[in-house]
Amino acid sequence: MVFKIIDMKEMLKEKLWTYLVNNNPDLVIRFQEDNSVAEYLEEKVNTVMPAAEHLAGEGRPVYQIEEWCMNEMTADMKPSRYTYIHLVIEEEFSEEYGRMKENGTLTYEIINMVEECKDIFNEFDFKVENEENRYLRYAIIGRVHDYLL
Repeated sequence: MVFKIIDMKEMLKEKLWTYLVNNNPDLVIRFQEDNSVAEYLEEKVNTVMPAAEHLAGEGRPVYQIEEWCMNEMTADMKPSRYTYIHLVIEEEFSEEYGRMKENGTLTYEIINMVEECKDIFNEFDFKVENEENRYLRYAIIGRVHDYLL
């Protein structure tokens, strides 16, 4: 069981890293600047390991344990501000989106826009329950428009 737990821990770190890179590259950049990537991953995985060990002890399949762990570790990262802005730009500013994608600056610019829109996300208490709020979307569209000018 010990060997499997070590494997599980490393696998969860890799999956969490992949999740961050794909859904929250703004956090990845921040962690890299602080040289805290390894610490962050270790801390997140350590918080779910007792439950993962318990679930493994119950004989749960590995895929169920992984899914539960990932949901727990990423709960505070959902919804992704990065993904939200990415979709807004793609849908509302398709010409600029294409240009940034083509010249390789899309991720960098979206990370900057996340920072630019931080106060709006905070004001609307951005979370899964209100990510469809049209006033939030309008406010983000306005700020992105100003940013792109």
